[in-house]
Amino acid sequence: MRRATLARSVCLLLAGFSWPPLDAAAQQTGSIAGLVTDASGSVLPGVTVEASSPALIERVRVVVTSST
Repeated sequence: MRRATLARSVCLLLAGFSWPPLDAAAQQTGSIAGLVTDASGSVLPGVTVEASSPALIERVRVVVTSST
């Protein structure tokens, strides 16, 4: 009896570790897209863009624009 209980407990423990976290399925991803242009409409590569949010782990994300 004791062996069956131990085996059942180990199986439940292993099943718990292999089950994906429920909160991971609820996470959403997003993106921000745009163009950095001057007054004449020309694209400006090399511009530093900063986005901040309390939802970001690092709180601030910085990227540098490219010519595309």
